[in-house]
Amino acid sequence: MVMEENDENYSHSKRLHVFINELLEKSNVPPKDLSAISVSKGPGSYTGLRIGVSSAKGLCFALGIPLISIDTLDAFAHQIEISDGFIIPLIDARRMEVYSSVYDNNFIKIRETKAEILSKNSFEDYLKKSKVYFLGNSNDKTKSIIDNPNAFFIDDKLPSSIQVGKLAYEKFMSNDFENTADFEPFYLKEFIGNKLKTN
Repeated sequence: MVMEENDENYSHSKRLHVFINELLEKSNVPPKDLSAISVSKGPGSYTGLRIGVSSAKGLCFALGIPLISIDTLDAFAHQIEISDGFIIPLIDARRMEVYSSVYDNNFIKIRETKAEILSKNSFEDYLKKSKVYFLGNSNDKTKSIIDNPNAFFIDDKLPSSIQVGKLAYEKFMSNDFENTADFEPFYLKEFIGNKLKTN
């Protein structure tokens, strides 16, 4: 059974536990039968990561099962398959900034995850060598800056819980678990909140 939803108006604080309950009920799997909990650890929305990881940790403690974390961009890269070239998943940060990593055609991460401001020279080292496949919710602003015949934009892909699950299963089989008590999301950047106005 596949249950997945992408919605810009999705509120983790209001819907996450509803979705978890619906998934367990429709899968006919009681919580006591779970062997581990997996979570997408980031980078991404500060609030979304904080709520998601807190919920996952709470379930792990309550059920006495291990926690598995998956890099969001790792899972994102697995949304497509290519025979050659590079995969660059992009997650929108703010203004012209994105979170990105670079992967080869075997999903090996060949450049670390960065928060970076897009410019016409972004990713030029990879664009000079081969085809580059960009995917994510930053494609529109990336297209407006990067004009290169080796740049291909995949517009219908977003981070997938299905891919998180597949990668988590591999970690589960290898007993690759997190220290649940100490685990923190991969925020990548410091949280920037809005200051309250004072009279």
